[in-house]
Order: sequence, then structure tokens, then C-alpha cells
Amino acid sequence: MQWQKPGRILMTFKSLSLVAFALAVAGVFYLATKEYIFSTNIFTIIIQVLSAVLMIWARLTLGVRSFHAAADATKGDLVVNGPFRWIRHPIYASLIFFFAASLIAFPFTDVFIALLVIVADLFTRMLLEEKSLRKTYKEQYENYSGRTKRIIPFVF
Repeated sequence: MQWQKPGRILMTFKSLSLVAFALAVAGVFYLATKEYIFSTNIFTIIIQVLSAVLMIWARLTLGVRSFHAAADATKGDLVVNGPFRWIRHPIYASLIFFFAASLIAFPFTDVFIALLVIVADLFTRMLLEEKSLRKTYKEQYENYSGRTKRIIPFVF
């Protein structure tokens, strides 16, 4: 049995993260080309506006740390303020909420499949990111993840 070098494991982690990112973008691109993202339905508009606000709030809270393609821990302290106080992954959550509104506005099979692709890939990135955060912040992340939910505050 041959052992993998730590650098190779890191490369696999980043590669999987980037593939998941690319597939999620492909799902979004599909919805955009079919014009299944925005609607005139007031309910979906409210969901999408609130999702955008959550995204902006989370990105402002993280600062420049939020702009990297791989789902791994960045240098600095564990961020537990702003929307991270209630949700571990507010950026991913905002994307899921935003595109779930598309399914409400356009309840078609292909929109459902595109949403499944987006959610599955974002969830993959969440799990990869959590693995990296557990490794980087150890007990601090365990405590944090024990008191906050991944996507929906107090629920999931």
C-alpha cells in the first residue's frame, strides 16, 4: 500500500472543491440561459433580495477572505460574528435560497434538476470547508459548529 503525500491530499481537496464550484456555476449558467432566475413574482423577488442582502453582509464580514475559489480555511481568526453568529455558511445559504426561489417561480423539471446540481455542489463545498476549518481551528470550530446550524438558523 502506497501512502499519499500531504501535498497530494491538499491538491485533491482543492481540486474537488474547484470541480464542485464549476458544476454549481454550470447549474447557474443553465438557469440564466433559460431565463429561469428572475421573475415578477413578488414572493420570489423578496426571497432573492433577502438572499442578496445576506450574501453582501457575509462578504463584508469576511472581507477579502471571502474571495477565493477553493473551499478551505484562510489565514486569520475563525469568523463568528455578523451572519456567522447564526449560520455557519451564510454565503452558500444565500445562494441556495436565491436559486430555490427560481424553482418557486419556475416549477419545471429542468429547474429542479439544475437546483439539485447547485445545492449538491454547494453542500460538497460546505463539507470540504468544514473539514478544513476543523483541521485549522480544532476545538474552537467544534464548539462553534455545535452551536450554529449550517444553512437555516436554529434548524439545519
